[in-house]
Amino acid sequence: MRIAVIGSGAIGCLVAAYLKDKKAEVTLIGHGPVVEVVARQGIAVSGARGDLAVRIDIAESLNYIPDLVILATKTQDIDSALADCKNLLQNALLLTTQNGVQAEKIASKYLAPEQVISSIVMFGSTNIEPGKVVHNFEGSWILGSVFGQLADWGKIEGLVSVLSPAFPVVIAKDITGMKYLKIFLNANNCLPAILGKSMQEVFSDLSVSQISIAIWKEAQGIFNQLNLGLASLPGFPLENLTKLTSLPIEKGAEIFSGMMQNLSREPLYGSILQSIMRGKLSEIDYINGEFVNLARAHHLSAPLNTALVEMVHEVEKTRRFYSKEELIAKTKELI
Repeated sequence: MRIAVIGSGAIGCLVAAYLKDKKAEVTLIGHGPVVEVVARQGIAVSGARGDLAVRIDIAESLNYIPDLVILATKTQDIDSALADCKNLLQNALLLTTQNGVQAEKIASKYLAPEQVISSIVMFGSTNIEPGKVVHNFEGSWILGSVFGQLADWGKIEGLVSVLSPAFPVVIAKDITGMKYLKIFLNANNCLPAILGKSMQEVFSDLSVSQISIAIWKEAQGIFNQLNLGLASLPGFPLENLTKLTSLPIEKGAEIFSGMMQNLSREPLYGSILQSIMRGKLSEIDYINGEFVNLARAHHLSAPLNTALVEMVHEVEKTRRFYSKEELIAKTKELI
């Protein structure tokens, strides 16, 4: 199977490197300095599995007909990524990896729904410097279809043999509820992005961890009013969320703080802050912004998540991070 990984950030580089190391036929598609660096010296991976150096083909645009495209861009970059190569994708399977629930809808403008396979990435990685990736923690790669129109579930099952040498793979018959729960997990990434610090440092502070619990409480209230279902994820059952939000906020924050500080031995920054550190726009509109949009579309309110989205956009614009005191002052009336 000829595999093209489009997107050379944290997930794209990690996936490409591990698949290549397992002898898959992989080409990485990237932009900017990463293309020159990886072409010259390959990808260097460190972290959860130790050190690994992989030489891999890389190009600025897709120039062949692949069997599988692993789409590892941010959601806001899907349109441009697929528009550039849509004529080469008519017989390919496309595997989305984005956070949020909008990637498949965007991808279906370029490919038939039965070609689009959804996935949820439960492993974590960090990429600040071109060609260097930290694999922060292990996790499953969950595959499914949000459209429910795959003519042959064997297409998904066939991908297991391709991906499982490098990652533990899970097939989910109903992936939509899982994708919504993954948004809850990613929603707290806005706080390190606002403060410009690692997750471990940010969530060691119990007052900031209380904001995290409040983010979940507000979003959970929206989901309850709209009767939107959430589904357990491997390694994070739904009960983890409901138990934490049912506790007094101080107790929930204490437990959450311990969980986040033990996610990774290496500093973990989260996808939103990583984008900002690379001088790019983040995916905040597809994470906390998803809660805001759901609320607005149904005449509900999400004041805390709305404020946090605005703060992230302010950081993107000004490149000035907030202090902890500023964050608390802006959110204390919303918790």
